[in-house]
Amino acid sequence: MPKPPPPSRKPVGKGRVRGSRSGRPIMVLLDLFGRRWCLRILWELREAPMTSRSLRAACDEASPTVLNERLKELREAGFIALVPDAGYGLTQMGRELLGTLLPLHRFAERWRKEQCG
Repeated sequence: MPKPPPPSRKPVGKGRVRGSRSGRPIMVLLDLFGRRWCLRILWELREAPMTSRSLRAACDEASPTVLNERLKELREAGFIALVPDAGYGLTQMGRELLGTLLPLHRFAERWRKEQCG
């Protein structure tokens, strides 16, 4: 039996996911969001656009190489865009995504209170 090709590292536009050949949209998104700093970048942009330097500081001094790769992936996915004279900001799709994450944030806050007493 021939060995399948290794899955692509980039899910955006390819419908490919690390460790999966299904290409289901939810799996593609979970793959993207599971990458270090992706969700944090989106979260930091929730209030206003930020420069890459500001994002790096907000993301605990993330490696510039990794941060730039994630910014590129999030741009290709349509969640963020370059904002003239402001840096990076959420697109309409990015704001919509953030709206779906806010209930998870509220749940996490309640869960933490229960866990910590």
